[in-house]
Amino acid sequence: MPRTLSASDMVTPGSLSPPPTESTEGEQAGQPLLDGAPSSASLDTLIQHLVPTADYYPEKAYIFTFLLSSRLFIEPRELLARVCHLCIEQQQLDKPVLDKARVRKFGAKLLQLLAEWTETFPRDFEEESTIGHLTDVVGRIAPCDETYGNRMHQLLQALHQKLASLGQGPEGLVGADKPISYRTKPPASIHRELLGVCSDPYTLAQQLTHVELERLRHIGPEEFVQAFVNKDSLSDTKPRFSDKTNNVEAYVKWFNRLCYLVATEICMPAKKKQRAQVIEFFIDVARECFNIGNFNSLMAIISGMNMSPVSRLKKTWAKVKTAKFFILEHQMDPTGNFCNYRTALRGAAHRSLTAHSSREKIVIPFFSLLIKDIYFLNEGCANRLPNGHVNFEKFLELAKQVGEFITWKQVECPFEQDPSITHYLYTAPIFSEDGLYLASYESESPENQTEKERWRSLRSSILGKT
Repeated sequence: MPRTLSASDMVTPGSLSPPPTESTEGEQAGQPLLDGAPSSASLDTLIQHLVPTADYYPEKAYIFTFLLSSRLFIEPRELLARVCHLCIEQQQLDKPVLDKARVRKFGAKLLQLLAEWTETFPRDFEEESTIGHLTDVVGRIAPCDETYGNRMHQLLQALHQKLASLGQGPEGLVGADKPISYRTKPPASIHRELLGVCSDPYTLAQQLTHVELERLRHIGPEEFVQAFVNKDSLSDTKPRFSDKTNNVEAYVKWFNRLCYLVATEICMPAKKKQRAQVIEFFIDVARECFNIGNFNSLMAIISGMNMSPVSRLKKTWAKVKTAKFFILEHQMDPTGNFCNYRTALRGAAHRSLTAHSSREKIVIPFFSLLIKDIYFLNEGCANRLPNGHVNFEKFLELAKQVGEFITWKQVECPFEQDPSITHYLYTAPIFSEDGLYLASYESESPENQTEKERWRSLRSSILGKT
């Protein structure tokens, strides 16, 4: 099974410890819920383990793992309602007279849990009803400590700011989903060559890193779960929740756009000397992306240069110094389940952990492979065991992978942004696949009968020529 790296200590399974409560009815006698890393438990028991008391607070590892995976079995707003109900019931917060000393100890832990939840999964609180649950339970403990009200106000302020920021989203991909057709040459008014906007490979690699981190920042950890599994295996066959994976989908579209942009920029110039210059430029950009730790842009550039309309330009490639390109291809070779890339990723992750500067902290994984790793992890293990227990061991492994991604996406980009370059990356027209082939055939004539027939067909359909 594909594996990514170990997670940060936020999701270290070995730190888990059992709650000081009795097992829910139906648990197997003599089998503790959490012994190092838990294997399974009923959903009710897992929810109980999330609820703090005056003397108990769940480990961060458990909080993250359960909140991440619980949405497969219960909607976040329903989970919050049950947690708040358990808090009220266990601490007797509905009584006219409260044990103020105990409630003060409990209240601090409750607010800590709510702070962690709203910080890591803010989209769980988009519905107004969830805010009502928060204010209700905190309102019950507020008379015991005057600071609770202020802390709740600050928590809600931070939550609203985070939701507002996430709601804005990164700059849209104008034209990204509608590649233009090839019409000999696009008018100058809608196309400028990239080298005319940025001729320095290192600068372009930095700006690509800006774009990557900006798009990554909007991907919530819950999207990795919602992307693949929408229903509880014991419920009916219809999805329980609608997919909320817009940011994951947008990020994959960005990768595809960058591939096509690279291919378009290479196929555009009329002279092979210029095309070779563009190829060498992108090779240098890819190398700088590798040095930075931006593996997603690196793979997109390599993929763009390996597209058939580009790779068939033999006369152009003959003028290219390809040694550096072959080294980069070797690093991203899919052989052995991307063994070389995974080694490079581990090196970048280690550098990030020991970094002395924000520049060294950057790790941007090859996103499609990360998605595939999580997909195969999900497909390889059942969410529930035959006895109905949640397969918590599976979700600990999921939390490792997603937890590390969260650490990487929170790195602040140390490079100064150049709006003119990032705007070009987002908005420059790109050819469709047919357009790329036609541009390629116009640059270097078809070499065999198959290419000649395709060329004639494309000219007829796109250019209206016979």
